[in-house]
Amino acid sequence: MDNFALLVAGLAIALFAVFTVLRAVRIVPQARARNVERLGRYNRTLKPGLNFVIPYVDRVYPVIDLREQVVSFRPQPVITEDNLVVEIDTVLYFQVTDPRAAAYEIASFLQAVEQLTVTTLRNVVGSMDLERTLTSRDTINSQLRGVLDEATGKWGLRVNRVEIKAIDPPQSIKDAMEKQMRAERDKRAAILGAEGQRQSQILTAEGDKQAAVLRAEGDRTAQILNAEGQSRAVDEVFQSLHRNDPDPKVLAYQYLQMLPELAKGPGNTFWVIPSEVTSALNEVSRAFTKTLPKSPATRDVTSETRAATAADDAAQAARAAAEALADAQADGGNNLGPTRNTPARSE
Repeated sequence: MDNFALLVAGLAIALFAVFTVLRAVRIVPQARARNVERLGRYNRTLKPGLNFVIPYVDRVYPVIDLREQVVSFRPQPVITEDNLVVEIDTVLYFQVTDPRAAAYEIASFLQAVEQLTVTTLRNVVGSMDLERTLTSRDTINSQLRGVLDEATGKWGLRVNRVEIKAIDPPQSIKDAMEKQMRAERDKRAAILGAEGQRQSQILTAEGDKQAAVLRAEGDRTAQILNAEGQSRAVDEVFQSLHRNDPDPKVLAYQYLQMLPELAKGPGNTFWVIPSEVTSALNEVSRAFTKTLPKSPATRDVTSETRAATAADDAAQAARAAAEALADAQADGGNNLGPTRNTPARSE
């Protein structure tokens, strides 16, 4: 019986020794830290790796994470400068730099950071209107980070970034903003359409102007060329007449040849016959009723047959002209009149 009691006592002592050794050894993971209190007072902070403490004298606190942490806070109602309530959702990136300060300077640093974020956010957004709040996220983030980093420094924390995840205005404001954006888009579309139409009209007008200028230049050049051509033709005719020295009989004959051309038009129901026609017909008649003198143009023609043929052709042309004049007088007698007081007659 005594041996059994001794065995139990030995086992208890062995277990106590093993338990004591286990409590004296502490292994801390990388990027972690644990605070140690000795007899209720802060003694040291355990570093990553193998650490030894005094069992039943040192008290080791839970692990504190030294890595950068991300905390997303629930949306908070904030009133803007123009008295509109918006819901702002924030995300905080922070890191514990001093485990001792994080454990002993404040009871719960996460709750403290959340409340400080809410109060700072209300102060910053309260000085802005809704439009500026929606378009100034970078400004709000920088101001929040500055205030939080300064306030949490004594808590052993470092605020790396503060991001505004969402800004939700009331539904009525959302509808009004959508209508405003739609109106702005319609306005820009109308302006762009008007600008395009104006540019199109300007380009069209410039094209018409250039086309009109080119047409005018072409017409001017054509008229100049026509005038030059007519001038040259008249000059050639004049020079030819001056060189050949025609007599009045030839001119009268040419004048009579143009009379049938005047009668070919369908609307030529009124003729104005000058009084010189009578004298021209008399000259032609006298020219072919007597022997034609030899002109310079016919001096080289020595054949009697050619002279007779020419005389016959000229006589036929004169008769045809006289007949055409007589027919015109018979058809439009009421519309026929001379340009002078002398009546028109033909022989």
